[in-house]
Amino acid sequence: MEVYIEPLAKLIAAFTKLPGVGQRTALRYAYAIINMHKEDAAEFALAIEEAKEQIHYCSVCGNFTVNDPCDICSSRESKAICVVKEPKDVLAIEKLREYKGVYHVLHGALSPLDGVGPDDIRIKELLGRVADGSVEEVILATNSDVEGEATAIYISKLLKPLGIRVTRIAQGLPMGAELEFADDVTISRALSDRKEI
Repeated sequence: MEVYIEPLAKLIAAFTKLPGVGQRTALRYAYAIINMHKEDAAEFALAIEEAKEQIHYCSVCGNFTVNDPCDICSSRESKAICVVKEPKDVLAIEKLREYKGVYHVLHGALSPLDGVGPDDIRIKELLGRVADGSVEEVILATNSDVEGEATAIYISKLLKPLGIRVTRIAQGLPMGAELEFADDVTISRALSDRKEI
């Protein structure tokens, strides 16, 4: 068993809190920080602090922003709302520069086995956004895994009686795939070939 000096052990423990970072990767990151010039390390720490202080959720869509409402919500028509699981999914679609509507970030997906129900994600907020009748289409772009499909079906059942066109992103994303890992062509095709559900 390796024993690290206390400041190194703390740094390694901090990095292991990041998703997908195990002990070895955390050790590599810790050594990289230690080997940085002092100014670079201070800049790195400041970037983390500023991000935590300045970035928050948009009160309308739930995406990350420094302005409220976010730039997307304040500059686009909201006749179409694209519903995604996480803020990173907004980035995956935005980098295509094809979709011109707004977003709604759920911050999760229905997963009864994990204790995540309709009240644990931003479904009520979505219903509030469509209540005024100005929304013509809701595009469900949740992941194509079991939780994403269950979430899409649940939301669709809530919206259909309201007379809103509900579509689901279609071909191109295989079952179990996550938007953030799909290539641009795949996401573009899935978005343009969406189907009504």
